[in-house]
Amino acid sequence: MRSALRGLTTRGRCFLAAAAAAAVSALILGEKDLLRVAVLLAVVPLLSAAAVARTRYQLRCSRVLEPHRVSVGATARIVLRLTNTSRLPTGTLLIEDRLPYALGSRPRLVLERLPGHKASSVAYTVRADVRGRYEVGPLVVRLTDPFGLCELTRAFPAVDTLRVVPKVVPLSPVRLAGEYAGAGESHARSVAVHGEDDVATREYRYGDDLRRVHWRSTAKAGELMVRREEQPWESRATMVLDTRLRAHRGEGPTASFEWAVSAAASMAVHLRHGGYRLRLVTETGTDIDTGEGDGSSVGELLDHLAEVKLSQRGDLTRMVRQVRTREDGGLVIALLGMLTPEEAEAVAALRTSGTTCIGFLLDTSTWLHLPEAQRARHDREYQASALALLRGGWRVIHVPHGSALGPLWPQAARGSRGFAVRATLADTVTGRVR
Repeated sequence: MRSALRGLTTRGRCFLAAAAAAAVSALILGEKDLLRVAVLLAVVPLLSAAAVARTRYQLRCSRVLEPHRVSVGATARIVLRLTNTSRLPTGTLLIEDRLPYALGSRPRLVLERLPGHKASSVAYTVRADVRGRYEVGPLVVRLTDPFGLCELTRAFPAVDTLRVVPKVVPLSPVRLAGEYAGAGESHARSVAVHGEDDVATREYRYGDDLRRVHWRSTAKAGELMVRREEQPWESRATMVLDTRLRAHRGEGPTASFEWAVSAAASMAVHLRHGGYRLRLVTETGTDIDTGEGDGSSVGELLDHLAEVKLSQRGDLTRMVRQVRTREDGGLVIALLGMLTPEEAEAVAALRTSGTTCIGFLLDTSTWLHLPEAQRARHDREYQASALALLRGGWRVIHVPHGSALGPLWPQAARGSRGFAVRATLADTVTGRVR
């Protein structure tokens, strides 16, 4: 009741003020009828407060997000369900669900009356143009009486999480180097020629057929080695995302880093649905492996991409070591920002025998308006980095500002023939590609 009295509206407080003024006047003038009016003016807001307080703790709320994960620019439907667990009907309910600024303004909904032991549902939609992890709630319900004399606010503690993942662009199927058509499958896949079980021999185990002993390997190893009867193939791809702050330019959804994140999400979904075992690595130590399973297992990777941010302390050398610790062969796709020639040489060392390396090299200087002299310096550095990757056997794809991933993706199969340079090293790069 004390909380209800604190929830009196301006109208309710005016009633009490009028009651006090009428009571004082009645005492001074000796008018009993005026005193009765004062009592009536005081009782009405008090009864309203009591009625509102009676229904304060008789509500139950639930929230459903449809779906829990959406891409940038898509909408999500949020359904609120309020249940009146008491026998008495409620008054007017004013509902406000608290939302982060990125999801838009807070929805304010009105329920005129909720009978006892009944439930009512209301729904609204939200849209986010910025990826991230957003908390929806808590729900705030304002309870009022029919006369508008008292208003109480109740906040339900439950919150739900909406993940806005990067926009996924559909990609066309292309044949990548080292692809292998598995038995009974109609689509080609890129195969790691050095999978975890892809070795010719292994240690002898009790019960192995002695006819499978590989004597040459036995002589080298100093213990019995037997041939493997099967060499299982595995489609495996590693995504490398450059998250260094100094490597990217631009701000907001149009920044070069956002392009790279969206491209990583698009390629991950495309490759995962193609049957690849996918891994995401960044130079900050992130290492996510989707493992085996269907395409739905890419959700963890997309959730990470929804929250990934630029880092001020990124080490490409550490990233190279991290990739090499678990990968020997397969497909490596790197989304790289601005590199120095030395950094490009370190990244180029990722390519080993049996590894296909594709680099989407973002020309981040095109995300800015630079003076002519400064742009020329950036171009020279960019071209030198591209040349270092090309010499290392990488396929390099030029990504200027305004590029769409869809048209660029087929270049992953054609190699660097689609790579365009704009300065003095053009002839060298073109000769290398040809």
